[in-house]
Amino acid sequence: MNDMPVPDVSVIVGAYEAMPYLIRCLESVEAQTMAHRIEIVAIDDGSTDGTGEYLEKFAASTAIPTRVVRQANSGGPSGPRNVGLGLARGRYVFFLDADDYFAEEALERMVAMADRAGTDVVLGKVEGVNRGAPGSMWTRTAERVDIYSSQVIFTLSAQKLFRRELLVRLGLRFDEGLKTGEDALFTMEAYIRGKGVSVISDYTCYYLVGRDDGKHVTKSGSYQLRFDSAGALMRLITDLVPAGPKRDRLMVRPFTVGLIQQFGQGLLKQPEKVQRHKMELAAPLMARYWTPAVAKRIKVSERLRLECVALDRLDLLKELLAFIKAGTKPEVVRRGRARTPYLAYPHFGEAGTGLRDASYEVTVPDWVGEPGLERIEAPKAARRRKSLALRVARRLRTHVRCRSLVLKGGS
Repeated sequence: MNDMPVPDVSVIVGAYEAMPYLIRCLESVEAQTMAHRIEIVAIDDGSTDGTGEYLEKFAASTAIPTRVVRQANSGGPSGPRNVGLGLARGRYVFFLDADDYFAEEALERMVAMADRAGTDVVLGKVEGVNRGAPGSMWTRTAERVDIYSSQVIFTLSAQKLFRRELLVRLGLRFDEGLKTGEDALFTMEAYIRGKGVSVISDYTCYYLVGRDDGKHVTKSGSYQLRFDSAGALMRLITDLVPAGPKRDRLMVRPFTVGLIQQFGQGLLKQPEKVQRHKMELAAPLMARYWTPAVAKRIKVSERLRLECVALDRLDLLKELLAFIKAGTKPEVVRRGRARTPYLAYPHFGEAGTGLRDASYEVTVPDWVGEPGLERIEAPKAARRRKSLALRVARRLRTHVRCRSLVLKGGS
């Protein structure tokens, strides 16, 4: 394997109890249109179902250079992926889950995109098989997207093409201390510190498979692990991005995909001890990272839930969840000359709850009732005033800088 030229892609497959899904997974690698330019690094993480034996059989028969490592179970996907990274030789790496599979042109299209655009991360369109898959980021194919304005932050799984030089330069590895959400930290850091992100939306590259036996790793683990991973992602964003609109935008991700799921309608069925424990776990995260600027970037029904958590008002939260569960449609209340819309969820306009009217204001596109039933947006006039204020502020800063340079030049 070490005698071959440097491959374009090292496909890293971490496998645990992966039969029979592993068969189709590896067949899809062999079927790649650029199969002659790749290598496979496969790690059996202590399987007992024949996974390791199948990997060795495959390695002995395939034309693709393949290295198999068999190790004791590490307790999560991070260990096998890190082992694979240490052995990878390709210009790029792709982390292929043993349950999933590629479309035939996936790697060829992604490598061509990365080479053409000079980007460090490429997202290939994902389609779910027997499960859901992220969808908001596949609206268009783009050689380069802005992570602070696009939807790519809502797909932080590891199933992407990464330029290996970036990972080596940053010493980037998966956090083996996290049992869930470890790929979110890895991918977010690559987004932030890399040289750009590309998106392929006009061709399905990756099929995300839901296992019939329900053993998919993202479904396992206690709720406490979800708080750990959300907090780790919040810390990472804070460490890497200065305070301001860019950080606020990224922080929406751990609040709305991670923390908010712990305070959905299912909370109403859980014992009060669990409900209270979740509030306690969330308290330090809300105190440290929840700000009005982040709140304004979130839809009203989600923002209100998080505001209740921040206020440590489990009673208000349960009232809100019951209101939502009942399918009650909040009244749209419009105020002021701009006709600013507010959604009158429980306790709107009441004093003494700690919830401010601003918590009910529509500041991003929102919906009343079922999604898509009635779209509510912030007033255009308000958006124009905000845009004008930003332009004026920029001009003022430019004027001050120019005047300062003139004064310095004349001294």
